[in-house]
Amino acid sequence: MKLTTMTQVTVDGVMQGNGHATEEERRNGFDRGGWAMGVFDDDTTAFISETYQRADAFLFGRKTYEIFAPYWGAEDRARAAAEDPDSHQIAAALNARPKYLASTTLTEPRWAGTTVLSGDVAAAVRELKARPGGELQVHGSGALTSYLLANDLVDEITLLVVPVVLGQGSRLFPADGPDLALDLIHSRVDSKGVTTQVFRPAGRPHYAPAS
Repeated sequence: MKLTTMTQVTVDGVMQGNGHATEEERRNGFDRGGWAMGVFDDDTTAFISETYQRADAFLFGRKTYEIFAPYWGAEDRARAAAEDPDSHQIAAALNARPKYLASTTLTEPRWAGTTVLSGDVAAAVRELKARPGGELQVHGSGALTSYLLANDLVDEITLLVVPVVLGQGSRLFPADGPDLALDLIHSRVDSKGVTTQVFRPAGRPHYAPAS
């Protein structure tokens, strides 16, 4: 399987608090949540749904998992998705496919179909990637995404860039993270100004020599 990531970010790179103002999204005094709600047009919404549907499995960090599990894994939502998957495509995909959780603190997940990766996460992910299949997808999960990038485990990065600057919040790419060259393989702007950018990692960037 190839490992792909999809992240909603602001123009200044913030990924925190894109959805409902949960306790997790308000950590560290963050008070600008919900910036991605209702901002996608029909084409981008369809693109997101289609992305989830082509996953063979999902990989989560703990914080995103604890947001997704009670929402997408709720009994009524899971039942509705099972009965009518065409009308609940994201929920159907998340509930039907295997889910892997990278966490050392959450040992007994309640979302059915979840396996915890609590040891050497990089080795476990390499083992998952070696299995036959299409995509192992990571949604959100900023700390995990940074870790996977640092360990050269990401094959494709999708960024949904929302036209807003927050000025606070956790960013996808930390200020002191590793450098990375990217090849752009797809880009489009929707009718509401949201840019979809799909990249493949391409090693380290080339820098001009010191003069």
